Amino acid sequence: MTKVEHQNVTVLSDDELRTLDAHWRAANYLAAGQIYLMANPLLTEPLKPEHIKPRLLGHWGTSPGLNLVYTHLNRVIKARGLDALCVWGPGHGGPSVLANSWLEGSYSETYPDVSRDAEGMARLFRQFSFPGGVPSHVAPETPGSIHEGGELGYSLAHAYGAALDNPGLLVACVIGDGEAETGPLAAAWHSNKFLDPVHDGAVLPILHLNGYKIANPTVLSRLPEAELDALLRGYGHVPIHVTGDDPTQVHRAMARAVDEALDRIASTQRAAREDGVAERAHWPVIVLRTPKGWTGPAEVDGEPVEGTWRAHQVPLAGVRENPEHLRQLETWLRSYRPQELFGPDGRPAADVLACLPEGAERLGSTAHANGGLLVRDLPIRSLDDFAVPVEKPGTTLHEPTRVLGDLLAQVMKDTRSRRDFRVVGPDETASNRLQAVFDASGKAWQAGTLPVDEHLDPHGRVMEILSEHTCQGWLEGYLLTGRHGLFSCYEAFVHIVDSMVNQHIKWLKTSRDLAWRAPIASLNYLLTSHVWRQDHNGFSHQDPGFVDHILNKSPEVVRVYLPPDTNTLLSVADHALRSRDYVNVIVAGKQPCFDWLSIEQARAHCARGAGIWDWAGTEDGGEPDAVLACAGDVPTQEVLAAAQLLRRHLPQLAVRVVNVVDMTRLLPREEHPHGMSDFEYDGLFTTDKPVIFAYHGYPWLIHRLAYRRTGHPHLHVRGYKESGTTTTPFDMVVRNDLDRYRLVMDVIDRVPGLAVRAAAVRQQMVDARTRHHAWIREHGTDLAEVADWTWSA
Repeated sequence: MTKVEHQNVTVLSDDELRTLDAHWRAANYLAAGQIYLMANPLLTEPLKPEHIKPRLLGHWGTSPGLNLVYTHLNRVIKARGLDALCVWGPGHGGPSVLANSWLEGSYSETYPDVSRDAEGMARLFRQFSFPGGVPSHVAPETPGSIHEGGELGYSLAHAYGAALDNPGLLVACVIGDGEAETGPLAAAWHSNKFLDPVHDGAVLPILHLNGYKIANPTVLSRLPEAELDALLRGYGHVPIHVTGDDPTQVHRAMARAVDEALDRIASTQRAAREDGVAERAHWPVIVLRTPKGWTGPAEVDGEPVEGTWRAHQVPLAGVRENPEHLRQLETWLRSYRPQELFGPDGRPAADVLACLPEGAERLGSTAHANGGLLVRDLPIRSLDDFAVPVEKPGTTLHEPTRVLGDLLAQVMKDTRSRRDFRVVGPDETASNRLQAVFDASGKAWQAGTLPVDEHLDPHGRVMEILSEHTCQGWLEGYLLTGRHGLFSCYEAFVHIVDSMVNQHIKWLKTSRDLAWRAPIASLNYLLTSHVWRQDHNGFSHQDPGFVDHILNKSPEVVRVYLPPDTNTLLSVADHALRSRDYVNVIVAGKQPCFDWLSIEQARAHCARGAGIWDWAGTEDGGEPDAVLACAGDVPTQEVLAAAQLLRRHLPQLAVRVVNVVDMTRLLPREEHPHGMSDFEYDGLFTTDKPVIFAYHGYPWLIHRLAYRRTGHPHLHVRGYKESGTTTTPFDMVVRNDLDRYRLVMDVIDRVPGLAVRAAAVRQQMVDARTRHHAWIREHGTDLAEVADWTWSA
C-alpha cells in the first residue's frame, strides 16, 4: 500500500480506494445474502420467492459499519505487519464477521465444506440462522472471535483482558452505541488506567454510532460532538472522528483515522518502552458515525428505513409474499455489483482480496482468538510447601485464604518472566487475606499516586477495580487469549456477574464441541467473606446463592467446591488452577478455621469429593442410626460440634459423619460427570436412615440435587434461610437453625424411638439456645462454650 503523508493526513490512492471499496461492497453483499438467500447466491438468475429463506433472521443495521471496520483493519494489518485481534461488541453483526472471515479464507480453512467459491457461498448463506447451521451472533463457531455479544456490555473489558501481558498485540474493539449505554461498558472505559504500555498491548476502541437501538435513539449518538468529546477525553482518551454517508469520503476519513490512531499508539509505546516515559498514556478512540442500515433500502412501504431504527434487523420482511419487497431486495443486492466482486465460480476478485493480510495475520486466523493454542501449564509447586501441619483434627486454626495467598504469591513469582497469571478482584485482595501476592506483584495502576498508597505498581499483575463486571471481563479476555487467573470476590456480590458467567459457560460448552478450538484455562472463582462470617456487615452482605446459579448451568462445564479447612482449600485450588475449560467456584472462609485434615488426607478427600470422616462418628463399623452430613467450613464445624454432643449425651447412638467438598457429587452420575451412582450414594448416606445435612447455602439446593435418591424422604437439610443481621458469628447459625444444638435436636426428632428416650437431652439443647440468646444481648459475644470450643473425641 502507498501511504502519502501530508501534515499527518493519510491520502489513499485511487487504486487503494477502489480495492477497499470493492472489499467493503463484497462484505456487504455477503452479509445481506446470509440474512435472505438460501439459493441463487450469485444472482445468476432473477430472484424468485423460492430463493428466499422461509424465516428471515439476523441483523442488518450494524453490519455495514462493521464491514467498514473489518476492511480498514485489514488494510493496516497488511501495511504495518500487525499482530491484531478484534472484539466485535455488536454481536448482532454476526453476518459481517462471517462474511469477512469467508472473504479472507480463514472460514473455509476452518470449515472446508464452506469453500471460497459459489458452492461455499451458497452454504455460507443457507447455514446462517438456519436449523443445523450457525447462530446469528459472533459466536464460538466464528473464527477469530473471543466475544459473542449476545448480551451487550462486555466487549471493552474483554478487549483489555486480551491486551494484558500481550505487548505485541493490537486489540481493536468495536462498541455499538446501544452497548455503550450499559453499566459494564461505562465502567470498562476506566481500564485504560490499568493498561501498562510497557508490558501490555494496546486497545483501540472504535465507538460505532449509527444512531439507534432496536426501537429507540441511542444516548451517545444524540450528544453534540463537543459534549461527547468532553466525555471521552474525561475518560482519558483522544477522540478521532469519522462521520459521513458517502462511501468515498468515509473510506478516506477512516483510513486517516486508523493511521492516526496507530501512530499515536506506536508513539506511546515507544516512549514508555524505549524512553522510559512514566506518565499515564492517553490512548486514541475512533468515533465512527455512519447510518444504521447503510447502503440498504432507503424506504420500505413508504416508511424511511436506512438511517433509522427500522434497519435494525430485517429491512424487507415480506419478501416471499410481497413482489414489491422481492423487487426491492433484488435491486438492493445488485447495487453492490456482485459480478464485479466475484468470478463466475464465486471466487472473490483480485480487487476484493487486495487489502487482505495473509496467514496468521488475518483476523480470523489469529491464535490469540483460540487461546488454547497458546496456553502453558502453570508452574504450581508441591502443596507440601504450603500445607499446615495437622496432628489432631480440630485443635489448631488457620485462615484458609491467607495460606492460599502464599501459594498464589509463589505462582505469581514463578510466572514473573512469562507474565501469564493474574489475580483480579473488586478492591478485596487484602480483605480476602490474599495479600501475600503483593510480595510478588503490586497492583496494576497507571493513574496518580500519593505517599499513603500501598502496593501500586504500573507493571503490577494484581488487578483491582470496584466493578465486578470489569474484573470478570478482564479475566475472561485474559483466559480466552491463553493465560491463567483467579477472581477473588465477596460471596454476596459475585451475583453482579451472574449473567456474565452464564455467557462464559455457554461459550465453553459450545467450544467443547468444536474440534478446532483448543481448551483454555478454567475461570476460577474464590468466594470468601461469606454468608456465615458477614456478621459485622449484616444482612446486605449475606447471600450464598451464586452456587445455585452455577449448578443450573451446563454440567460438563461447571464445578463447585466447598473445602472445609485450609488443606482442602489448597488441594481444591491446585486442581482448579491446573484445569481446562471449566468454571470452578470455590467457597472458603477467610476467618480462623479449624484444621481437620492433613494435606495427604485432604488430597484423598478432595479426590473422592465426598466421604465418611470415621474419626468423627460413632458407628464403629456397623450401620449408623443417623447421618450427620456437612458441606462448607462453618456447617462442618457445627456438625462436628453436634457429633461431639451426641457422643457425650447419647453414647449408644451410632452416628456417621459425612463431609461433601465437591457439590456436584450429589447429582446422579447421568446428570454430571462427577455425580455418584445410586449405589455409591446409598452406601454413603444409606437408604432409610435420617440424614441431617448442614449446608453452607440455601437448603433447597441439596433437595434439588438429591430428590431422586432412594433416601430422599429421610433427608433433612439445614442452611441459610435468609435470616441475617449484624450479630455474633454463632448467632448467625442459630438464627438459621444451623447450629450444633439444633442439629442434635434434629437427630433426636428423626431417629425412631429416640424422641422419648432422649427428651431430657433435647431439653438441654433448647435451654442452650435460650441461654445463648440472653448471653449475646448482654455481653455482645458468644458463649464461652462456643467461642472456646475445640474438637475432642
